[in-house]
Amino acid sequence: MMNKICIIGVGLIGGSFAAGLKQANKVNTIVGFGRDEKNLAKAKELKVIDEYSLDIAQALKDVDLVLIATPVNSFKAILEMIKPHVNEQMIITDVGSTKGSVIQIAKQVFGHMPEHFIPAHPIAGKEQSGIEAADASLFNHRRVIITPDKNANTQSVVAVSDLWESVGAKIEIMNETKHDDLLAMTSHLPHMLAFSLMDYLISSNPQACNYAAGGFKDFSRIASSDAIMWRDICINNPDQIIKHIEGYQKSLDKIANLIKTQQSEALEQVFHEAKSARDSWLKD
Repeated sequence: MMNKICIIGVGLIGGSFAAGLKQANKVNTIVGFGRDEKNLAKAKELKVIDEYSLDIAQALKDVDLVLIATPVNSFKAILEMIKPHVNEQMIITDVGSTKGSVIQIAKQVFGHMPEHFIPAHPIAGKEQSGIEAADASLFNHRRVIITPDKNANTQSVVAVSDLWESVGAKIEIMNETKHDDLLAMTSHLPHMLAFSLMDYLISSNPQACNYAAGGFKDFSRIASSDAIMWRDICINNPDQIIKHIEGYQKSLDKIANLIKTQQSEALEQVFHEAKSARDSWLKD
């Protein structure tokens, strides 16, 4: 059990992590830090955090761990801000959706990758954002990928893993390159497709959505996700995202050609294999 942690960015993910820890009784005191005092006061009112401060020195005083739960493009400024207040025992971790960029930013700010900086990424979320959407059960049975650097302190890796396990998550450890490639394919690409579908519809026929049924609603759901967060993900994982957009375009081109050339059996086979793969995944 940790005595005190600080969460920088008490929104959906940071707030849900705090709420889960409080429910599991894993931390004595949770401190929130951010620029919006109204949001922090709301988090305290909802009993997601115990206290808050707009002063980073005060927020980090005597903490065992600091979790950065803000958009990735803010990381450099945040690490520079906390650097004077970090001691050798304090664990730093994050929830960023890209990990290679986080590690590179940390090396820029500190001159090396601190052994107590343990990058992590919970594979969970909602299209809603903000402290009001925080949910103590958000990470139940969800994967959290931890990407420790080669010089990472083993006890710090264990401590971060233990906190995530206490809120119901399943831990997986891999390097940042593998993480960024997998997430570009399974998370970043689907969001690009949802955003681009909505962009296509509103530019082609703004009234088209009025005639959409349930399938369109299901497919386009993640286009309601936070625009700033996804902007930052694209900027921080461009090569992998572009690679998979281009790969997906080849699949679309194949289907378009099968339709154009009236290859009904081949078209049915593509659809059948896709259905079987998804049905099998849902059973796992």
